Amino acid sequence: MVTPKFIAPTTSFYAELKSRTNAYFEEIGSHPTGNYKLYIKAAVLISSLVFLYVHLVFLTPPVWLALVECVLMGGVTAAIGFNIMHDGGHGSFSRKKWVNELAGLTLNILGANIHMWTTKHNIIHHTYTNIDGVDDDLDAKPFLRLCENQEHLKIHKYQHYYFWGAYAMLYMYWIFFTDYAKYFTQKVGDIPIKKMSRKDHFSFWGFKVMHFALFVVVPIYTVGFLPWLVGFLIYGMFTGLVMSIVFQLAHTIEHAHFPVPTESTNRIEDEWALHQLKTTSNFATKNKVVSWLTGGLNFQIEHHLFPRISHVHYPAISKIIKEACAEFGVTYHEYPKTRNAIMSHISHLRQLALQPVMAQR
Repeated sequence: MVTPKFIAPTTSFYAELKSRTNAYFEEIGSHPTGNYKLYIKAAVLISSLVFLYVHLVFLTPPVWLALVECVLMGGVTAAIGFNIMHDGGHGSFSRKKWVNELAGLTLNILGANIHMWTTKHNIIHHTYTNIDGVDDDLDAKPFLRLCENQEHLKIHKYQHYYFWGAYAMLYMYWIFFTDYAKYFTQKVGDIPIKKMSRKDHFSFWGFKVMHFALFVVVPIYTVGFLPWLVGFLIYGMFTGLVMSIVFQLAHTIEHAHFPVPTESTNRIEDEWALHQLKTTSNFATKNKVVSWLTGGLNFQIEHHLFPRISHVHYPAISKIIKEACAEFGVTYHEYPKTRNAIMSHISHLRQLALQPVMAQR
């Protein structure tokens, strides 16, 4: 489909948000990118991944401990994506461009590709959030139906039971299939990706080979095929489950909007900032452990409005955004606990399991 347009801003809402947020950073004398807290976290996460990998692959722990470490390594992998790669990919990890690029390359080391992700996430998802046919994050066909204007298949009747399994396969499906599909078609859905330079092609294949060597060839050589297979499946499935749940709780819950462009004009009826608030939700923002592990992705409203601000600042600017929303009469969606958001997501899937396809406008 042709990408839709948003109506021009009719209020000063977003301008006011930017003004207040800029004033906050001027007041505290800080840059909106990452700080020492983020750099310490990055060091802890990367060190943890290296330790777990070396211990599993070269030191052969007992079976019970190896299984636990595979789960832990999956969680650490997801956390590196949330905290390091995500900020780096948005240019918010550091004030230095090369540091952001280095942080973004952690995605390549873990099997995916930052060039593909930048088009899929930064350009498409952040602009056209929850617009079916454009936002690739909504495309889980044929396994899941994530919004009401998607085709309803018989299998979807049970999606609120089996979605855990589908989510667990995300990471492996991503690194072994969808990256290659995007590479060879040079598209994310129907939208062309940014033209790849010779360096981008070299990076794609070089890191894919490196990941395959590190996570497939070397472990099979050191521990054997069957132990590797069991361990890699546990690791990959837990990584995929954690990643999927965190991202789905931001946009596919009960109250979220899934706007359909007006057919005659191909326009979304809201200005961009209001669209983000209608399609996005926060969860467990007072839980410091959740915030630390998810890289502030439980503050999705703040992230979608200000993607170039590092997640370490989200707790502070969330107060500014909440206050402005109250003044302008804009709804600010938030779940107090992670389990509340998960139950809302399950309820959303259950409703879609029963609803017919929404009539197009």
